[in-house]
Amino acid sequence: MSVAVPTDKTKGLKAAGKTAGYRAKRRFIIISLVPILLLFGVFAFLPIAWSLGLSVFKYDPLSSNAVFVGAENYSRMLQDAVFLKSLWVTFKFVIITVLVNIVITLLIAAAIQRVRIPWLKNLFRTLFFLPTIAPLAGTAIVWSTMFNYNNGLFNMVLAKLHMAPIQWLSDPHYALYSVILMTLWADIGYNIVLFIAGMDSIPDMYYEAAILEGAGRWHIFFHITLPLLRRTLLFVSVTTVVSYFQAFPQFQIMTKGEPFNETRVLALHIYDQAFSNSNMGYASAMATVFLMIILLVTLLQLRWGRAQWEH
Repeated sequence: MSVAVPTDKTKGLKAAGKTAGYRAKRRFIIISLVPILLLFGVFAFLPIAWSLGLSVFKYDPLSSNAVFVGAENYSRMLQDAVFLKSLWVTFKFVIITVLVNIVITLLIAAAIQRVRIPWLKNLFRTLFFLPTIAPLAGTAIVWSTMFNYNNGLFNMVLAKLHMAPIQWLSDPHYALYSVILMTLWADIGYNIVLFIAGMDSIPDMYYEAAILEGAGRWHIFFHITLPLLRRTLLFVSVTTVVSYFQAFPQFQIMTKGEPFNETRVLALHIYDQAFSNSNMGYASAMATVFLMIILLVTLLQLRWGRAQWEH
């Protein structure tokens, strides 16, 4: 029985076929990505580049003249008390809301994960996710009504308890925390679903081994669930931080930055400077600084996440 030995010509034809197939796949990938990259460039990179250009001009959209001022818009921010206050309020809002969000969603996800009846588990997951479907602007209007001083739901409950009503959105001690409460209610559904998906991916054998060793629920949660949720936790923390840094509709609708700028986050301040005061150049400079802050925070989070994986 003779065995066919591949010749140089046969090897060449096979190599040429592989090369042609690789080129065809690469051409298909490039053709598929071009429209997406064009759209992303037009609606993402081009506005960023335009904003960077405007940040060195004193530009009023109602005027045809744009005066080059260099770094004046950036140095002005250091002397702008409202900008510094809005920066502080933004960080305060992000830190409090992100920490509370992650703690609450982790605990709720762990509780739902322990439900063994499939339809009941899906029901809880759906109920917690429902608020995220509603438009944030509509949710903010509903919560503004609930926070109303005269006939709002919360003050009605306080009246039933024989307690004094509270100016939820007008008192500087309560306004920011009222918006935080509304934001958490409207947003925790996303992270609950993500954490449940992450917990579903953890093999049962780890839990079974821990139970056989006599480990308690909290020991299992802190020493098995949390370490194996590192990747999910990093993704959730990064996306939540970026989302809350850009929070705008709830502040615009519920408080408009008042009282005394206690709820004036940076996104709202940039909007007011650009469209209410027609100071587009200064707003672009603030937007550029805001972008750099978000990038820096995100890079620090990713670096921290990689360090945790290495350990």
